[in-house]
Amino acid sequence: MADCPNAQPALERITAVLDGLDTELELVEVASETEAARRGMYGSPTILIDGNDPFAQPGAGPSLSCRLYHKSDGTLSGVPDENALRRALAGARAPGPDGGTSDTGRPQPLGA
Repeated sequence: MADCPNAQPALERITAVLDGLDTELELVEVASETEAARRGMYGSPTILIDGNDPFAQPGAGPSLSCRLYHKSDGTLSGVPDENALRRALAGARAPGPDGGTSDTGRPQPLGA
């Protein structure tokens, strides 16, 4: 969402976590509820890793609304903390049974 106050802080945090890694980052602006549903966006900002939202809360529906993330100390923030992002990225890059990477071992959402 263009007017999301947490978009820039999220981008900065993700860029810091990805520093030095051989990976691609795509920034997509979602402008409609229909597109949010199609892309699996559960509030802004949504961070997808290999097309999956490792922070999605069970039962959450697609939304353009502001999103809150649970931090490890129990407080809420408009962006996930660096450690949570690193865990999510590590889970997405974990070797699968065939030795390749697999996104089937998705990390559990924070606060679940």
